Amino acid sequence: MHRRALWNAVAASAIAGLIAAEDGRAAVPRERRRGCGPQARANHFIQAHDGTSLFYRDWGSGPPLVFVAPWSLSSDWWEYQMTDLAGRGLRCISYDRRGHGRSEEPGRGYEFDTLAGDLAAVVEQLDLRSVTLVGNSMGCAEVVRYLSQHPAHRIARAVLVSTITPSILKTAENPTGVDESVLENGRAALAKDRPHQIAIAVPGFFGAPSNTVSTEIADWWVRMIVDRCSLKVMLDLHRIFTTTDFSADLRKITVPVLLVHGDRDISAPIDLTGRRTAKLIPQCELKVYENAAHGLPITHMDQLNAELLAFARA
Repeated sequence: MHRRALWNAVAASAIAGLIAAEDGRAAVPRERRRGCGPQARANHFIQAHDGTSLFYRDWGSGPPLVFVAPWSLSSDWWEYQMTDLAGRGLRCISYDRRGHGRSEEPGRGYEFDTLAGDLAAVVEQLDLRSVTLVGNSMGCAEVVRYLSQHPAHRIARAVLVSTITPSILKTAENPTGVDESVLENGRAALAKDRPHQIAIAVPGFFGAPSNTVSTEIADWWVRMIVDRCSLKVMLDLHRIFTTTDFSADLRKITVPVLLVHGDRDISAPIDLTGRRTAKLIPQCELKVYENAAHGLPITHMDQLNAELLAFARA
C-alpha cells in the first residue's frame, strides 16, 4: 500500500478511533425514566478502580450489550445502535471512556490495562451476565485486552467492528505496518491544528464518494471529537494504541467473536487489521461489508444493527 495512503488511513483512524420494549415501542432511556435532576445524573456514573468517574447510559431490558466507542469519540457514537436495539428487546449500555465525553479526565490511566479495568468496572458494578461486548476501532482493543486479562464468566460473546488490532506500527514482526516517523508526523499535525485535521478526515472515515453522510452527521462527528476529548488525551492514546501489539491477547480469547470489517476501510485496512485479527482468535467469524469504510456503524447502520441483534440472541 502507498505510504501516503496508509498514513491517511491511520490519521483517519486516529481522529475517529484510530451511540422500548420488545413490543416495538420507542426505547426510553433509563435516565429519562428516573428524571433528569442532579441525583438522577449522579446515578449514571460508575467509579473506576482508581476512583475516576465514568458516565454510562443504560437503555432497554433483556440480554445486555456493552458498547465501547472508538478513540476520541464518546458513547454518543453508539446512539443509532442503542436506540434501535433497545426497542427490540435488548439492554444496551455504553460509557464514556476516561478523558472522553462526560467522564472525568484524570492525568493517568491512558493505557490498555487501565482501560480494560474501566470496562471491567462497568460490567461488574452493573452486575451484568451473559454480556455481548461490542467494540469499534480502538474500542476493539479495549475489548480484546479485557478478554485476555479478566475472567470471562460474565461474557457470552464479543463483536469487533473495524478493529485496529493486532498491530499498527511497522516492526520486524509487522513489516507491512506504519513507520514510526509517519505516526509522529500525524501527531504533530494534530497538535498544530486539530479541528482542521479532524474535518479533512471525514470523507475517508465514512467512505466517500461511495458512502455519503449528511453535513449534519459529519459536523456531529467532528464536534464530538473536538468538544468531548482533549488534545492531550488524544495524543496520549494515539501513542499507545499505535505501538501496542495485541497478538498475544487475541490468542487468549475464549468466547465466540464476530468480526465486522469494511472492504474499503482506509482507516484500518482489512489486510493489516481485520483478516490478521480473525486468524488469531480461536472462535472467530469474519464478515466483510462491501463498500464499507471505517465509519460503518453510520453508513451501514441497518446491516450492522441486524447483525448485532442476531448475534446477541444466538
